Amino acid sequence: MSDSNEQQKVEETKNSTSELNNDNLTHNSSLETEEIQDVKSEVDNATIVDEDAIAESHQDTEAPIKEEKPNSEETSNVKVSDSEDEKVINEIEESNAEDAEDEGNKERHTIEVKEYDNMSLEALAIELEILLKNEKVQAIKSHVDGINNEFKNKFQALLDEKKEEFLNDGGNEIDFYYSSPVQKRFKVAYKEYRTKLNDHYKSLEKNLKQNLADKLEIIEELKGLINLEENINTTYKHFKELQERWRNTGPIPRDKYNNAWNSYHHHVEMFYDFLHLNRDLRDLDFKHNLEKKTKIIERAEELAKDDNVMRSFRELQELHKMWKEELGPVGREHREEIWDRFKAATKIINDKRQEYYQEIDKVYEKNLEYKLEIITSIVSLNAQETNSHGGWQNKIKAVEELRNKFFNAGKVPIKVNEATWAKFKDAVRVFNRQKNSFYKGLKKDQYTNLQKKLELIKIAEDNKDSDDFEVTTALMKKIQSDWKKIGHVPRKDSDKIWKQFKSACNAYFDKLHAQKNAANEVEIEAFNKKSTLIETLKELKPSGDKDKDIEAIKAQINNWKALGRVPNDKRYIEGKFQKTIDSLLSNLKMEKNEVEMIKFENKLNNINTSEDNRNLDNERSFIRKKIDEVKSQINQLENNLQFFTNVNDDNPLVKEVHSNIKNHKESLELWKSKLKKIKEHY
Repeated sequence: MSDSNEQQKVEETKNSTSELNNDNLTHNSSLETEEIQDVKSEVDNATIVDEDAIAESHQDTEAPIKEEKPNSEETSNVKVSDSEDEKVINEIEESNAEDAEDEGNKERHTIEVKEYDNMSLEALAIELEILLKNEKVQAIKSHVDGINNEFKNKFQALLDEKKEEFLNDGGNEIDFYYSSPVQKRFKVAYKEYRTKLNDHYKSLEKNLKQNLADKLEIIEELKGLINLEENINTTYKHFKELQERWRNTGPIPRDKYNNAWNSYHHHVEMFYDFLHLNRDLRDLDFKHNLEKKTKIIERAEELAKDDNVMRSFRELQELHKMWKEELGPVGREHREEIWDRFKAATKIINDKRQEYYQEIDKVYEKNLEYKLEIITSIVSLNAQETNSHGGWQNKIKAVEELRNKFFNAGKVPIKVNEATWAKFKDAVRVFNRQKNSFYKGLKKDQYTNLQKKLELIKIAEDNKDSDDFEVTTALMKKIQSDWKKIGHVPRKDSDKIWKQFKSACNAYFDKLHAQKNAANEVEIEAFNKKSTLIETLKELKPSGDKDKDIEAIKAQINNWKALGRVPNDKRYIEGKFQKTIDSLLSNLKMEKNEVEMIKFENKLNNINTSEDNRNLDNERSFIRKKIDEVKSQINQLENNLQFFTNVNDDNPLVKEVHSNIKNHKESLELWKSKLKKIKEHY
């Protein structure tokens, strides 16, 4: 059944009762001012009948008298049933009493209660603003309380975070202060709510006082009807007028609601007993009330079949209100029957509601288990010993994830909500203390690291304008490497000193790159000139004069060397030049070793152009190795000759060995000459 159809049903039930006067009475907090207390006292002392009178009168009514749970001065006047059925009826009547106190408060039943625990701080502030704008202030108390609690908890968690950061940065706890735009926004909205609520209470106070006084007066007049000596029809008409006045009188304080109604009904019952002299009038009322109460029962039985449990229970409250406030008694023979029937439907609806709550409780219990697991995880992290910045950063990230999971885990049973939140706060507080203790211990190390980095900055600034690129470049690279090895410094100094160090290093390397760019232009020019020289050498022809040609070739080698370095990616041109020189020397009528030495000298000129001696060292090592190899080969060959003691020297095999020894000795002399020549370059 849709909400609109159900509402129509309720309206039909209400409209069919001629006495219905829907004042749209609603509920809110009772006002306990001194003036209202004076009136309440008057109700207690002058108007409300005693317990025995109520019990005696109630024997002729269709339902037990319902009262709020005993408290204060009412405890001595009212008996409250301990049965489960009576408890739910008491609950309904207490809620109706709350609704009856303040017009507009009843709308709280229709305002959606959202999952405030899953909302961010900003979303909570926005939700509060929306409620203030669109709903009556007295109808949103429970909603605002929920929003306010969630906002305070979440903002406190954020505040703890910010405080930790402040302390870790070296701040003193006494100097800590933090506020945020969302906090200011929430405070403005909440202050507006409190102001509106207070204004509403002040406006309501006078009306409650007057309405209670009016109803007391009506009860006093009801008392007097029984003793009037006038026509019964006139008295009955007066009775009906008093009933109408009662219904049209506005809300009264809810803590006097049930007492006032019980007293009123007691005197109504007494008047009906008085009407036994004119049964026609009384029976007409009884019949009318029976018809209307039967319709209420039928509607309650329909609601008992509805699957929307909470909506059904809210409408059931309205039906109980109509039963009590708008309809009088029925004939004695029907009273117990219709009340039992109405109570049975009430029990079915309430049982469904209890099942609904039990299902919710199961969800809340699962949420509780999950939150307790999260707390246990945080406690476990607290038990782990961590002695490094990286380790603490990982723990901080893990706890932050657990915190978010806790806030998004949903509601837990109300009875353990505060205890669960306290356990969570304690676990997080222990974590924060451990973390703060660790980082406080690092402060001394951070100060030492700061001094080391300041020393590196001084070195960088002292050398940023140096022209000794070979030495300074190595120095700059070293201090950059040292910088990376030094640990953390205080956060407030970190960016500042890094910019200072980076600026000094960049100044030097910019200068170095500018110098290299200028050198590259010279090297490119040298490459172009060497390319032209190679083309010239290709056209060179031997003159026939060996000495003259050798001098000409050496002159070209010197010219090549004088042209200077070429870019590293164009060093291949050195090989082309070497091949060209080798080709020219091959065309000259020269001994092999002489040609080799000229080639070697050219090679030495090429490898001796670098800034260090590594190439020369490598070449010298190579020559020494070759000398050792040749000597070893000569020794081996000479040892082999000892096996030919009885063989003539003209033996082919012996002759080959002697030839090899000769060639190796000539090679040895060449390698020795090369070694001597390379030593001249040191």
